[in-house]
Amino acid sequence: MSTVLRAENINKYFREPVLFHVLKDISFSIEQGDFISIMGKSGCGKSTLLYILSTMDTDYEGKLYLNEELLSGRSGSELSKVRNANIGFVFQFHYLLPEFSVLENVMLPAKKLGRKPLAEIEADAIENLRLLGVDKHAHKKAYRVSGGEKQRIAIARALINEPAIIMCDEPTGNLDSKNSQIVFELFDELSSRKKLSLLVVTHDEDFANKTHNIITMEDGRILSA
Repeated sequence: MSTVLRAENINKYFREPVLFHVLKDISFSIEQGDFISIMGKSGCGKSTLLYILSTMDTDYEGKLYLNEELLSGRSGSELSKVRNANIGFVFQFHYLLPEFSVLENVMLPAKKLGRKPLAEIEADAIENLRLLGVDKHAHKKAYRVSGGEKQRIAIARALINEPAIIMCDEPTGNLDSKNSQIVFELFDELSSRKKLSLLVVTHDEDFANKTHNIITMEDGRILSA
C-alpha cells in the first residue's frame, strides 16, 4: 500500500489576540484504503488540523505530503489545483447549491478541474449517484431531497474527480442514527472496494469505533493513533 497523506511535525500558532500554540508536533500518515477517524473534545485542534491537511490553511510549521509530494510552501493557486484534483470534501452541512439540480451539483468540481469532456463528467456523476443510491433524484433541484439524501449527494460530489483521499468534518453531525449508519457503510465500502482513503473528524463515538483506527487528540497533541 502506498502512503497517501503524511504530516511531519506540524505546529500551528494563533497570534491574535495573544500567542497560542494550537497544534503541537503532529505527525502521522494515512495509507491507501485507510479509514481513519479523529476524535477529541471541542477546542482540541482537530478541525484546525483538518484545515491544514486539506491545504486550506498554509500558516503552519512542519511538512505535509500528498502522494509523497511535498505541499508545504506551495502557492495558493498550486494548492487549489492539488486540492481539486486529489481531495474530496464532505462537511456537516452539505453545501449543495439549492437552485441547481442534484446532477449539476455533483458535476461542479469536475467542470472546474476541466480534465474531461462534459458528456464524460455527466456519465461519471450519474454513476456516482447510482453507487450512492440517489440516482433517481439526478434531475431534481437540490432543495427538494431529504437531509440524508443531500449528504449522499455531497459524497457523490466528493468522488467526482476520483480523489486520493476524502476528508470529512462531522459528516453525520446533522443525521439521525439510520442515515449515520448508511453514511458509514458507504464510506466503509469505498475504503474496502475502491481502496479510497478517508479521514473523518467526528464526535460520534459509534461511528469512530467502527473505523480502522482512531486518532485521539487533546490540547493540540495526538494522544493515541
